Amino acid sequence: MRIDIITIFPEAFTPLEVSIVGRARERGVLEVHVHDLRDYTADRHRQVDDTPYGGGPGMVMKPEPFFAAVEAIRQETQGEPRLLLPSPQGRPLTQAVLREFSRAPHLLILCGHYEGIDERVAEGLGVEEISVGDYVLSGGELPAMVIVDGVARLVPGVVGDEQSVAAESFSGGLLDFPHYTRPPEFRRMRVPEVLLSGHHEAIRRWRRKEQLRRTRRRRPDLLKRETLSDEDRRLLEEIEREELL
Repeated sequence: MRIDIITIFPEAFTPLEVSIVGRARERGVLEVHVHDLRDYTADRHRQVDDTPYGGGPGMVMKPEPFFAAVEAIRQETQGEPRLLLPSPQGRPLTQAVLREFSRAPHLLILCGHYEGIDERVAEGLGVEEISVGDYVLSGGELPAMVIVDGVARLVPGVVGDEQSVAAESFSGGLLDFPHYTRPPEFRRMRVPEVLLSGHHEAIRRWRRKEQLRRTRRRRPDLLKRETLSDEDRRLLEEIEREELL
């Protein structure tokens, strides 16, 4: 899979050189290319922004450099990447959306800054706006890294143990179960006995029950959207009885 990122701050993407994404890039499982938007300007000042029509505070990013950058990348790759623009006005980013993006062979992410990007960029290039939350950040660089990291984990071969990805929060619609490792007791806090038992069916049932308990407590909205099995309903009844005691 290939991901291209267009930004005025290419140095902000050094975190993508380490950890899981960095190792995937080293192995050739994932390509990530970061492009400096200023390289696609046509004036000697390398200007990427200008004052907004109609007045108002701040600066707006110009359309010409974005069009030039996208067209150059399209020509280089001889393809049609899926274009994404981090924006608080966009489609909410969820695990399902990340999974959808992970199936695309090529993503191209445009990072805005200042007061935003000239509307003709989204209109003329067919860009999908994506929101990482109901808040405003200084630019699109952090959301772009969130998208890259979230997508990369779903690309086959990026994460060594793919079962761990399948079990993570939101992968099946619910929050993840609690995790423990050695020592079995730390500062009078003990690991649940069932996890030390070696009884695989009991451990599976405990983990599912804790997923349901944690989701019910922290994100009840997710339970309403989840298709629950008969076992899930029985486990939820047990949880309700335990919490009444």
